[in-house]
Amino acid sequence: MRDAFDALFAPASVALVGASDDASRIGGRPLRYLREAGFKGRVLPVNPKRETVQGLPAYPSVTALPEVPDTAILALPAAATLQAVEECAAKGVRSAVIFSAGFAETGHEGEALQARLTATAREAGMRLLGPNCLGVFNPALGYYGTFSVILDREMIAPGPVGIVSQSGAYGAHIAHLARARGLGISQWITTGNEADIDVAEALIHMVRQPDTRVVMAYAEGVRDRDLFIEALETARQLHKPIVFMKTGRSAVGAAAAASHTAALAGSDGVFDAVLRQYGVHRAATTAEQIDVAYAAASGRFPAGDRVGIFTMSGGFGIQLADDLEAAGLDVAPMPEDAQKELLDLLPYASPRNPVDATAQAVSDLNVLKACVRTMMERGGYDAFTAILGTGPGSKTYADPLRKALMEALAGHEDSIRALTMSAPVEAQRSYEADGFLVYEDGSALAHALGALARFRRAFARPASAPAPMEPLSLPAGPLSEASAKALLKQAGIQFPAEHLATTPDAAVQAAETLGYPVVVKICSPDIAHKTEIGGVAVNLKDAAAVRQATDDILARAQAKAPGARIEGVLVAPMVPGGVEVIVGVTRDPVLGPVVMAGLGGIFVEVLKDVTFRAAPFDVAEAHRMLREIRGYALLEGVRGAEPADIDALAQLLSDLSRFAAAHREGVVGIDLNPVRVLPKGQGVIALDALIELEAK
Repeated sequence: MRDAFDALFAPASVALVGASDDASRIGGRPLRYLREAGFKGRVLPVNPKRETVQGLPAYPSVTALPEVPDTAILALPAAATLQAVEECAAKGVRSAVIFSAGFAETGHEGEALQARLTATAREAGMRLLGPNCLGVFNPALGYYGTFSVILDREMIAPGPVGIVSQSGAYGAHIAHLARARGLGISQWITTGNEADIDVAEALIHMVRQPDTRVVMAYAEGVRDRDLFIEALETARQLHKPIVFMKTGRSAVGAAAAASHTAALAGSDGVFDAVLRQYGVHRAATTAEQIDVAYAAASGRFPAGDRVGIFTMSGGFGIQLADDLEAAGLDVAPMPEDAQKELLDLLPYASPRNPVDATAQAVSDLNVLKACVRTMMERGGYDAFTAILGTGPGSKTYADPLRKALMEALAGHEDSIRALTMSAPVEAQRSYEADGFLVYEDGSALAHALGALARFRRAFARPASAPAPMEPLSLPAGPLSEASAKALLKQAGIQFPAEHLATTPDAAVQAAETLGYPVVVKICSPDIAHKTEIGGVAVNLKDAAAVRQATDDILARAQAKAPGARIEGVLVAPMVPGGVEVIVGVTRDPVLGPVVMAGLGGIFVEVLKDVTFRAAPFDVAEAHRMLREIRGYALLEGVRGAEPADIDALAQLLSDLSRFAAAHREGVVGIDLNPVRVLPKGQGVIALDALIELEAK
């Protein structure tokens, strides 16, 4: 028996339920497309009112079909869809595509109807795509299970780009743009309301396809966190770039996303960081998504970050150099002796990098060839870029220019080649056939090359493999600070030596044992934010100060939180020096337990300088996480300050991530704030701890 999911993309037979003789209607377009594309499988139109549909024999119902099709396309109103699903299930159809809207995206009644569709299909072991989707297509087979109007004028050529989109309209739009860019498509799927098949399952299917080299994806939210992360990691291990468009950056956008397909948008900052964690490029615009996918479609990536620029205009060369550096690439200068060679050849040239051959290269292509050949032989560049302007569109100059470039680059076929030009499409295609990436805008070129370099780095690193943590028996919450620390110590988190005291005298005794100065703070499972009730006193230097602070804190707790359970006060040593950071865990509604890290104080309160990772992860990933913090240089030591113990901080983050993953069902959130990162070699100390547990 064929796999139902694979049959969606490569069916041997397909039933079109609601087939229309009018090729412009939703029920008519798929049949027209299948016939025009030369689909070799059997097509079975279902229409109780007609004996034939578009020249093919029609059947009154799914039940009356002479065979069990691999898949069924349901082009019916929402009210008639449930019966069709029931008939497909009874017939033994393995998969079905539902075009119609009017389900979970419309409210409670639609949700209930969609739930009945899902239950019916699952009971029969049938897979559903949709509802409220544009379907699926596979150009290599001429299979078009869609009613998208982008196929009205021409079909899609087979090629290396896979497309996975929750939104049918967006998926169709980027397929159209990819076609206009000269990119063929391996497979295309839109998931809509995701009654069954969701974007994560579609994504992992897509990256596993041999003909897919790069995937463009669109999502408003993710339902299956574990499968989604598995898909991202599978793509990374297979060296297949994913170029992701995730909407819901703003509060307004997030609310719109939730209502659009009943999907949870989650925290945008978390989603963004998790995409980086797995080497996915998140596009800010549709144009950027196409630009990066176009660059990655060859499956080739630069061996390093060094980029050489050839130009015949200094101004354009400087702009491209700026853009390349902004994209994280190295516009390294030519070696001094190579620069001298170029100046001997062309005294008016600027030979550093960009290599500006001036207009002389226009009139003497031997000069151009000499400059480019020297750049690639002597510069050690991993990527070659050139600014050609309108030259490739010239009737008299185009062919000699292309020939000269190819001769100059002979022997460097492994390097990435990218050009900017303004020329007719046929001129662009001729350069692409010779292995060049072609852009009209230098900034787009630079961003695309930067993405290729980041993909290379992501693909090169080994999989994050943190040792699993054995789950602990979690107590009933809420927990006091002392109880939270006792629990986290079992996960390897380090805290300062401290004592719980129930009286002022006991607090003084604890302070004498620890040594002055000390901190005294209220300890209660019912007071999460101690400073709000005046529950913390710092830098206490003698017994009198400790006794007075303890009296005052206990009194304020009684007055401001009269119902709170008071365990006493915690007496802890002052921990001087180091860099203050904040570390925490949150259970994202989409991506589950994620670890947050950022610099403390103004950096987190005002600048929101934090980053995230999905738990669990290893120490190497923790280091990459920390480098994303804009204020990371403070950890390295600035203005004479000692470097902080970044290794110890990375270990803490990894340990915390393992704890969070092991207790993903029981732990809602963790705050370690502040955390002191001591000078290198001296470790890291969490000064406060708060754990929120799932209510039992």
